[in-house]
Amino acid sequence: MLRIEHINLVVKNMNEMLKFYQAAFPHWNILREGHSDWYGKPRRWLHLGDDYLYLAIADDGEGDNRDLAGHQVGLAHFAFETSNLKQVVSRLQNAGFEVDKKSEDNDIRINAYFIDPAGFEVEFVEYKSDVPSERNGTH
Repeated sequence: MLRIEHINLVVKNMNEMLKFYQAAFPHWNILREGHSDWYGKPRRWLHLGDDYLYLAIADDGEGDNRDLAGHQVGLAHFAFETSNLKQVVSRLQNAGFEVDKKSEDNDIRINAYFIDPAGFEVEFVEYKSDVPSERNGTH
């Protein structure tokens, strides 16, 4: 078995990232945190998650994230599956974050995209089918 264990993000503002991801995942906790030196530059880091997945977040990033409407090489987005998309969207909106784009409802899935405070596009998807070929569009 292989699965994603963590995603490592470098950001400018750690506190804004915590606000976003703790709204999306209220059951997540800070698992570890500390300070380190990254190629001569000090930074704060932490692991935010649960027993199965976490985000490794480091601050003191420089520059801007890639233009999500552009064609630059880089991360386009990452996605989290939820059993209740409406609830996730509501928590994020209550924390001050707005949906960037939504999918049209269909028989298989619904999803919503947000831009997190560091400029990463994050998808939240709720599947209405447990059939892999339907979920993955291979039917």
